Amino acid sequence: MKQNIMESNNTATAAATKKGHSCLLRLVELLALIFIIWWANNYLLFSTKEEIRSSRISNDIKLSVISDQHASASIFSISNERIIKKIKDFSPDAVCVLGDMHSSDATDKEKDISMRLMKGLVAEGYKVFFVLGEHDDRSSAYIQKMENNGIDVLDQRSERVKIGKTDVTFYGISNAWFSDEFDLRDDFSLNKDTYNVLLAHIPMFEAYEKFGADLTLCADTHGGIIRLPFLGPAYLNGKVFPKLFGDKDQVYDKGLFKNKNGYTFITSGIGNYPVPARFLNFPEVCEITVRPDK
Repeated sequence: MKQNIMESNNTATAAATKKGHSCLLRLVELLALIFIIWWANNYLLFSTKEEIRSSRISNDIKLSVISDQHASASIFSISNERIIKKIKDFSPDAVCVLGDMHSSDATDKEKDISMRLMKGLVAEGYKVFFVLGEHDDRSSAYIQKMENNGIDVLDQRSERVKIGKTDVTFYGISNAWFSDEFDLRDDFSLNKDTYNVLLAHIPMFEAYEKFGADLTLCADTHGGIIRLPFLGPAYLNGKVFPKLFGDKDQVYDKGLFKNKNGYTFITSGIGNYPVPARFLNFPEVCEITVRPDK
């Protein structure tokens, strides 16, 4: 009888141990799955492709758009080499860099990461246009350092270039704060003889629409960071689920939007700031092709 009791206890102990191992295995599997989902959403780099048409051009114009790298020395950051490879695969006519390439508290080493990215693009032979975001070092010394490295800083100025047979004017504004009287027409006269591209870090849809560029490129929103199916960004410009609780047609979070004069494109950027919490909103290098409207 005593032996039967001992055998029964041993069986129960073995069953409990097996159940414990099974629960632990499931927990490990769950944590691994969560890590994979988190890593994929924050560190896989995608190419976002858009194609638009214009009657104001004679040939295709290819623009790569990057922003919000918030360069970090972390082992989890997306390397410059991966970003450059994406851009080389597209082979653009120009690269538009829309600011916040490092964070406001960045070390000199982290600032150098974003600088090396842009220098690398220049070394590959690309024309690189840059506009400042609110985080970027705005000192004259840093801006001059970019210019010395072949990076074209459009700090409240424009530049006209020829792409194929088409004249294109790029306008750049260093925008972090806006007054109630903000009007780009006070700073620039729109060139009616060229295709016009405006680069601005912070989206101001109505103000830029009044300016009238054919294509406006913006960043800053990070796409709302967290996005949910059918609901869009979880948080944007101080509002929770703005597409659900506000006017969804006035939510300019990421992607291509039609305006009265052409298009506005907003990129969700590359980096993760202040924390890597992206969901259904991958880091992106944007590839915009403007084709003649036949």
